Amino acid sequence: MLASRSASALETVADECREAGGDALAVPTDVTDEAAVEALAAAAIAQFGRIDVWVGNASVFAYGRFEDLPSDVFRQVLETNLMGQVHGVRAALPHLRRQGSGTLVLVASLYSRMGSPTISPYVTSKFGLLGFAECLRQELRGSRIRVRVVLPATTDTPVFGHAANFTGRKVRPLPPAISPTRVARAIERAPRRRRHNAFVGRTQTATLPVHDFAPRVFDQLASWQMEHIELHSSQPANSSGTVFVAPAAASPVTGGWRSGPLRAALVGAVAASAAALFARRGRT
Repeated sequence: MLASRSASALETVADECREAGGDALAVPTDVTDEAAVEALAAAAIAQFGRIDVWVGNASVFAYGRFEDLPSDVFRQVLETNLMGQVHGVRAALPHLRRQGSGTLVLVASLYSRMGSPTISPYVTSKFGLLGFAECLRQELRGSRIRVRVVLPATTDTPVFGHAANFTGRKVRPLPPAISPTRVARAIERAPRRRRHNAFVGRTQTATLPVHDFAPRVFDQLASWQMEHIELHSSQPANSSGTVFVAPAAASPVTGGWRSGPLRAALVGAVAASAAALFARRGRT
């Protein structure tokens, strides 16, 4: 079963699945519409008789200081990234209960555990998603229904190019970007995992202890990286990206953020910024 807002994009992906020997059914669905998500679950039951694994993966992105982001953009990011997942679980869970088993896979983010300036709606939605998953896991203890969470670091997808942008500057993701294949593999393996949460992307995940035990250092580093690496050049026109409207056609799998020279330059800049901040901290 494939679901997203764009019917034409879905059919492109469904055709690729069929060409690879699979059986795919595309159901255009806006996850912010609870009734539409319930209809998606019903279509899965009608087609296959049961739901073994439900994957919630819909996300949109928005850049801008909290004060500069329009209220409707902030709310829509939460409606998609958080409430879309809630709607999915609410639609699938009765079927899993009736079957007596199944797995809910919720795709969160490393930003479910740490913040960053200029992306507050995304971080807020992902923090909320991790809390929702933890409560759900506790409520389902003793049943054969599993909750698994995948927390990727920066992933090389087009989401950053599709993001809403109210910064006045061009944006690019924090390096190093991991391959979307690694994230897909983690999602596919999630139902068979014993662990509830799976982080993907060792380099960025390794900064969690800094966030937890040296928050002032982490805040300095996060602010410097956003200002000098993730935001660059000028882009005077504000845009809501794909927050409200889906792209007309299917996007490429990758966003082109893993090219050799770009990765080397961005990773070098991050390393240099970290060294400079620690040196400054040592002098104070």
